[in-house]
Amino acid sequence: MDLSSLIRQYFPTYDNDVTIDVFDEKNIYDVYHRVVSVLTQHLDIETTVLEAMSYCFYEILDNVLIHSGKELGTVITQYDPKDHVLGFLIADDGIGVQASLAGNEKYANISEPEALKICIEDTVTDGKGMGFGLYSTFRLNSKAGLLLEVRSGSHTMQVKNGEVTAIESEPWQGTIVYMQLQTDKEIDPAEVVANRTNIAEQYKEAFLNDNELEQLW
Repeated sequence: MDLSSLIRQYFPTYDNDVTIDVFDEKNIYDVYHRVVSVLTQHLDIETTVLEAMSYCFYEILDNVLIHSGKELGTVITQYDPKDHVLGFLIADDGIGVQASLAGNEKYANISEPEALKICIEDTVTDGKGMGFGLYSTFRLNSKAGLLLEVRSGSHTMQVKNGEVTAIESEPWQGTIVYMQLQTDKEIDPAEVVANRTNIAEQYKEAFLNDNELEQLW
């Protein structure tokens, strides 16, 4: 995987503030917890955004191990406190979105652009998951997102300003999910997951210890 190329393309303001992690089934939770824990130290990041981001972030990491056909994935993150923008990218060099969805008979003959457009819809899955991770990420994008991209094969699905498009792009073997979030915007995290789970409580249990909780009161 050409990490230098990914950084140049997606993090052009790179100045040693980009973090890179490689994850597999053994360390996925450790990587997830470390990345989000670092973000919790930035008091200017709105807590509700972190609550929703942490849920979607883990779901996308898990998608790599479930759907890509590969054992490893890479995550790159960058936070810009000046503009209050968090960017994160999760990439693999697996089978890609179209081939993954084709494992479900319902999507066996779907084209690559169509596969990228529908992968963010509710319950769209290859049959190995619930089809909720990218859907909740799409909903997060509608609340606090500046940009959401899913790139696979020779196309990129982009969600920007509420519009969903699929365009031809430089080929990528596997899948890249890239997102930019506005971190100083208060949102309702329950709406991101369509009120199906209590992600605020999950975030508190995972990232706020008893001492931190006491300091909040």
